[in-house]
Amino acid sequence: MMRFLLLFSRQGKLRLQKWFTPLTDREKKKVIRDMMMLVLARPPRSCNFVQWRDLKIVYKRYASLYFCAGLEDRDNELLSLEVLHRYVELLDKYFGNQSEEDVNEVQSAHAHTVLRKGVIKQSENTCVGGLRLCRSC
Repeated sequence: MMRFLLLFSRQGKLRLQKWFTPLTDREKKKVIRDMMMLVLARPPRSCNFVQWRDLKIVYKRYASLYFCAGLEDRDNELLSLEVLHRYVELLDKYFGNQSEEDVNEVQSAHAHTVLRKGVIKQSENTCVGGLRLCRSC
């Protein structure tokens, strides 16, 4: 199960956070700080999988944003990387080729809807239609 999803810039500015397990604010801040330090310090051509505490960290850089997911040990890293890639494709299709500030328009409900409903199983058009419907509410 995915424990969290973080989007942050190369400058270390958090753009989106979604937590799938309950944590205190203090714990969340510590995880965010640790993830940024861990991922941003890695060389560009490094592996996208990192072991951290009891979690597997899967991350991918798209333009100036890092998409970072914390997974349990039994989860598949390659499948999670594919989910991140599909999520980026959906954001690009929905928002177009915009700057990282436009990611702020994506609310946690959108991330929750896309990730919990299974991006892999649905077509992009269905997901984008659902995002547009959520945005109009």
